[in-house]
Amino acid sequence: MAIHTWTAYLLASILIAISPGSGAILAMSHGLSYGVRGTHASIAGLQAGLLVILLVAGAGVGSLLVASELAFSVVKTLGAAYLIYIGWSQWRSSSALTAEDAGQLAAGDGALPPGRRWLTGFLTNVTNPKGILFMVAVLPQFISPSRLLWLQLLVIALTTVAVDTLVMHGYAFAASRLQKLFRNARAIKLQNRLFGGLLMVVGTGLFFVKRGQQVAQPI
Repeated sequence: MAIHTWTAYLLASILIAISPGSGAILAMSHGLSYGVRGTHASIAGLQAGLLVILLVAGAGVGSLLVASELAFSVVKTLGAAYLIYIGWSQWRSSSALTAEDAGQLAAGDGALPPGRRWLTGFLTNVTNPKGILFMVAVLPQFISPSRLLWLQLLVIALTTVAVDTLVMHGYAFAASRLQKLFRNARAIKLQNRLFGGLLMVVGTGLFFVKRGQQVAQPI
């Protein structure tokens, strides 16, 4: 990949990462609940899902979602339903917080074990058809047919994951700074309903994504 092409993709990756989406909301939500250290697993899951999207788009399978109404509808419905589910779960979660809970939050531990946080992050990205549609539309702009495809995809994957990891940690850090403001039941209930509501809104929005539609906020 030529240096000017990589620079252009780097800038595109930064814009993609900072665009508010389900991944950013999850990073902020977990950053607020578990702290930055406790959000490492969630962000690792987001990156694993992002890699799957890159592989799917790079291998051309993503084109099937653009060409096939059924395939697109299935992925879209699963992604929307999952985001609505985790949003509703957070909306309904308990607002009770004991002194022991507060200590755990400060230490980066929370209700969800690291494995569940990773899985939540992974499913949040991998079931998002907007991400696949975006990559299918964007990747061809930066891939040269005269160069090795696997090497170009490797550079793109490393760049995308590195940028997204930094940005998601930035979201988590910004949210974690607000932890001290969320130490009472009323504030925690507000937090859960805010982020839960945002996730449900994002999930509901996926139902309105159509094939061939330009997507500006993929992940």
